[in-house]
Amino acid sequence: MRLSHFETLKPLCPRCLRRGAESPLSLASVWKEQGGVVLEGVLHCPEAACRSEYPVVDGIPLLVADLRDFCTRNQLSLLGRADLGPELEGLLGDCLGPGSAQDSRNQVLSTYAFDHWGDLDPAPAPGGSPGAVRELLGRLLDLAGSLPAGPVLDAGCAAGRTSFDLADRVHGNGGALVLGADLNLDLLRLAQSALLGGRAAYPLRRAGIVFERREFAVAPPHSDQVDFWCLDAAEPPFAAGTFGLAASLNLVDCVASPHGHLAGLERVLAPGGRALLCTPYDWSGGVTAPENWLGGHSQRGEWRGDPAAVLRSLLAGGGHPAALAGLRLAAEAEARWRVRLHDRSSVVYAVHLVVAERA
Repeated sequence: MRLSHFETLKPLCPRCLRRGAESPLSLASVWKEQGGVVLEGVLHCPEAACRSEYPVVDGIPLLVADLRDFCTRNQLSLLGRADLGPELEGLLGDCLGPGSAQDSRNQVLSTYAFDHWGDLDPAPAPGGSPGAVRELLGRLLDLAGSLPAGPVLDAGCAAGRTSFDLADRVHGNGGALVLGADLNLDLLRLAQSALLGGRAAYPLRRAGIVFERREFAVAPPHSDQVDFWCLDAAEPPFAAGTFGLAASLNLVDCVASPHGHLAGLERVLAPGGRALLCTPYDWSGGVTAPENWLGGHSQRGEWRGDPAAVLRSLLAGGGHPAALAGLRLAAEAEARWRVRLHDRSSVVYAVHLVVAERA
């Protein structure tokens, strides 16, 4: 956690924010620090009725309201070994088999890391063209036109490359700080490794449960402007109007409450700020309850299951019963997002690109 980001963004206690109170966190203890980056420490809520603590693990602050539940569900990512050689790790992966927690983690890392960093790999792998998500971000930035001043939030930053791209784009706009945020600790650690260690390291799926460890040097631009935190994009723990720009790439359909996520962006954007949204509406009942899908759960409703129409109505200033009064649709387009699964497989999504402006 960069001290510069902490001091500028002034994060709020997520638990207090959930009950409608704003209590800025303080840095209570620093156990390991390097060059203005807190690697291990604890953030503390000074509110007498709360007194919650939030750890900083490997430079990543865990700013989630229900920390106990989060840690319980992420024990493997928090405490699992990271020092095994690729041969032994592969052998153990064979023993655990397909569908295991390790296999699922590796698949997520392989897919997102390849898309974010694969173009820099000196030994490119077959099965896809890396950088598709960065192309989507570029399209959105072009649609947005001139960018507002202020800090930038990359919600659902995944493996982190888009956060560096945002830093590069806004560098001439006052050198704004960029915060990459996600709930996936494995992806955040990968992003943090690129930021602080100049290395991208991840398991690349070749076929079945065969993963090849890839590791190579990276030098992303304007790294001093970027930091990565673990937080819920539906409950961003910041004061209203903190950010001038917020990106949400392929996240709307990956949160428990899409409307809550949009409302969270509305709250933390400053007047005149922009939200850059990109989504294939690829709903999963295991992540988002069908009643929270944007139109995608009923062909008998007003929008006949068309999520893009529902999103437009939410951003139209009153067209939808639950419309977001502070976010107005500014521009939209369609694009393709190709995602690599393994050497012989990839999937192509038709994604909806939307730029919304904070009224």
